[in-house]
Amino acid sequence: MDEFDHEVEAGKVGEILVRGPLVFHGYWGEDDLTKHTFRDEWHHTGDAGRMDQDGYLWFAGRKAEKELIKPGGENVYPIEVEKVILEHPSVQEVSVIGVPDPKFGEGIKAICVLKPSAKLTEQELIDFVGGRIARYKNRVTVKFVASLPKKEDGSVDRVKVKEMYGSGPKT
Repeated sequence: MDEFDHEVEAGKVGEILVRGPLVFHGYWGEDDLTKHTFRDEWHHTGDAGRMDQDGYLWFAGRKAEKELIKPGGENVYPIEVEKVILEHPSVQEVSVIGVPDPKFGEGIKAICVLKPSAKLTEQELIDFVGGRIARYKNRVTVKFVASLPKKEDGSVDRVKVKEMYGSGPKT
């Protein structure tokens, strides 16, 4: 399905939905999350995939809002951090990924593209984020780049971003 819960044609990427007698029916004590995840009797998995012409399903990754980074055992969704970073007037584009961290197991790294002629230091952006988000979500390292890799549809290729910049905080 696409982001509006319409079926996508064969070969196009959409969210994988499932239903059946063995699919769980909700999250304990999380009514809003259950209502969002289980729409129209379908479990919206957060996984992306495409069906080929023969009816085979091919996994294509996770939807951005379902990706998860776990620094020190806490759950951080990259899209939450990205939204805060994009509030900064100098930032044009960002992709947040999890990277190895010796202290917390996994760290949060923001790969940012600045707007033309904008000036911003890593520390200025870290301070900006720190004032707007929970402490465990604001342990961010920053890397400024000229551009982010893109998929055919123009969206950021998170797999390539992770391959290029995911080996640690400073790479």
